[in-house]
Amino acid sequence: MYDVIGSRASRTFRVLWLLEEMGIEYNHLPVTPRSAEALAANPSGKIPALRDGDAVLTDSTAIMTWLADKHGQLTHTPGTIARARQDALTHQILDEIDAVLWTAARHSFVLPEEHRVPAVKASLMWEYARNLDRLAAALEGPFLQGDTMTIADILLTHCLMWAGKAGFPDAGEKLNDYSARMMARPAFQRAAALP
Repeated sequence: MYDVIGSRASRTFRVLWLLEEMGIEYNHLPVTPRSAEALAANPSGKIPALRDGDAVLTDSTAIMTWLADKHGQLTHTPGTIARARQDALTHQILDEIDAVLWTAARHSFVLPEEHRVPAVKASLMWEYARNLDRLAAALEGPFLQGDTMTIADILLTHCLMWAGKAGFPDAGEKLNDYSARMMARPAFQRAAALP
């Protein structure tokens, strides 16, 4: 059984939601970054981490990709054009949405105060809105790739949720509807109810 290390109020949520979608049992250790448990799994103290026996994986997207490939769910087959498009969407979301949100968080409360540049947040919000418009235009159906839900959908929905909590610009009707559908999923609701 997998151990998922990290609190739900972090990128760990992505891994928890994925496991709920796949119907795979796991143990959840809801610990904070740099806690003793987090440091034991990852020398940087970052979360999430996933323990599978003696193996420990880090980085939410790497963990999700590995789990999806291993269990053949919520992903397209490696080596196919559909998978290449899925990977492109995943990287686009990481580069253009997640990275912008993380930079804003770093300059809000993560970095030591003397290294924060609060003024950068206005440009990050502009960049976020511009990048989100491209993703909205690419939305092919109920999911990013039409009728097939993938890990890219979990990643984008988590980022939209994070952006809302961080006071970023509204995602617009198309992505708001998409996000509402995704968050209404029973697996999302089960993950959201965890400690």
